[in-house]
Amino acid sequence: MTVRRQLEVVAHDPAWAQAFVSEASRLCVALAGEDNVLAIHHIGSTAVAGIAAKPIIDIMPVVRDIALVDDANAAMHALGYEAMGELGIAGRRYFRKDTNGKRTHHVHVFAEGSAHMIRHLAFRDYLRVHPEDAARYSALKQQLAAAHSQDIEAYMAGKDGLIKELEQTALVWTQR
Repeated sequence: MTVRRQLEVVAHDPAWAQAFVSEASRLCVALAGEDNVLAIHHIGSTAVAGIAAKPIIDIMPVVRDIALVDDANAAMHALGYEAMGELGIAGRRYFRKDTNGKRTHHVHVFAEGSAHMIRHLAFRDYLRVHPEDAARYSALKQQLAAAHSQDIEAYMAGKDGLIKELEQTALVWTQR
């Protein structure tokens, strides 16, 4: 049975930065320790000041060896995470965490140098320094959430074109 969640997009909350920091330290230990974890990044809309977002912290650990992450499923479960494997993105290990019935965290683990790692960081960094595009993205998300509050697939599909456009712009911008 699929549980339908109310789609919620809210104004940026400065507390999201501290929520990331708190969780990142626990993740480093759970994901095969500092020998494998090279960096842990706050990504997604909660990482960009001023952007409305679903109140879910997206975290991206970057590791030396993605295969070692599979051995960390029990440690991640102990932190409240559900291991979802690649979940549609080759080379990713994805985990999600619910607290009191609400989704609170997504963890997207990639190996160092992964094209997905690069695009996530480029997208975040680009939006942080281009407020016009950040505002355009934020407004679209709010509009889609209002129109599709019970349909996450429609919400995601509605964002897809702008995300791809901004990702391409961000990747070019990052290479300059």
